[in-house]
Amino acid sequence: MTRTKLPEHLEDKIFEIRYLSDDSVSKIISYFAFSESEKEEILLALNDESFDGFHSIFTDNVTEEQWSKTKEQIKKKFKDELFDIDKN
Repeated sequence: MTRTKLPEHLEDKIFEIRYLSDDSVSKIISYFAFSESEKEEILLALNDESFDGFHSIFTDNVTEEQWSKTKEQIKKKFKDELFDIDKN
């Protein structure tokens, strides 16, 4: 199977995607919680309306403008300081 390709603007917000042995998505971990419209867009891309494996590192909701201003700093922090945040 081919792994699902999500729209770039959503992949940018994702910390990690976990897959099952059949390459289906089991868990999507984003930096911040996705909006309902973003979740719907992902469900369409996954072609799985019942997928409920959305998780986020931070529970805050951020606007596109806030994300654009802080994403590089947040990603760098995770890469440099919190690399092993989730080994479960």
